[in-house]
Amino acid sequence: MEDEVRDQSAGNDARSELSRREFVAISIGAGIAAAAGSASAADMPVTEKNVEIKTDEGTCDAAFIYPTSGSHAAVLIWPDAFGLRPSMRDIGKRIAAEGYAVLVPNPFYRIKKAPAIEDPSTFSFQNPSDMAKLQPLMASIGAPGAAEKDAAAFVAWLDQQPQVNKAKKIGTQGYCMGGPLVVRTAAAQADRIGAGASFHGGGLVTNTPNSPHLLAPKIKARMYFGVAKNDDERQPEAKDKLREAFAAAKVPAEIEVYPAQHGWCVPDMPKQPNGEPIYSKTDAEKAWSKLVALYKTALA
Repeated sequence: MEDEVRDQSAGNDARSELSRREFVAISIGAGIAAAAGSASAADMPVTEKNVEIKTDEGTCDAAFIYPTSGSHAAVLIWPDAFGLRPSMRDIGKRIAAEGYAVLVPNPFYRIKKAPAIEDPSTFSFQNPSDMAKLQPLMASIGAPGAAEKDAAAFVAWLDQQPQVNKAKKIGTQGYCMGGPLVVRTAAAQADRIGAGASFHGGGLVTNTPNSPHLLAPKIKARMYFGVAKNDDERQPEAKDKLREAFAAAKVPAEIEVYPAQHGWCVPDMPKQPNGEPIYSKTDAEKAWSKLVALYKTALA
């Protein structure tokens, strides 16, 4: 998302010893690299269902996508600020085909059924009326405790499904707005979440007491953060604070800056103001290989 969206998301919400930080970075990087050789696209047949999940604050509409046979490690996908829609379902189907039982919820169910935004490709971050549609949606999931309540409901629901192997840890991935929700989920459901991946996450490091990066000590999962080039340029200290927080907590985490724009992983992103696409297939495929390798390492 653009700066305005990330600012709103963040609003809702020393340096560690070098040798230790390097050790954590090297060890997680080596583990993911070793698994990357087996991270080629899979082609398992999958089944997709529309489901409803009761939470403390209503009924969440969601997509549940899983390999047609067997039971598998579960994955929870937190969408970006445009919510549950075909592009997020496609991401869910693709990771399900790798052998995972995947839940893609509508994070805005408190306000509106999916799709909350009909066509993200025509959305303009410079248009006040468009932004006026987006901000209350984001505020609903960004409210204190909202993500944690939802994560508890989603994990409990997944663990009740016969397609989910409860002996295996759960993975969670998020895009843009979903990045900090991954961190909050991993902290709130530490005993079940074994891997978390944030791609162009907004508001991961803020100056507020509830900044997501401060949750590192509560996390037991292996983490990956893919950072957009323009996000890094705007907040260059964020990646260092992330590294320091996770290294100090002795939580394995890799933080990587991509030469791509915020939103690069999602095909239906609107164009940049200069007319160039935000989506970058080359960088999206690299991010995908990192994600699959992470899950193969941490959810086996």
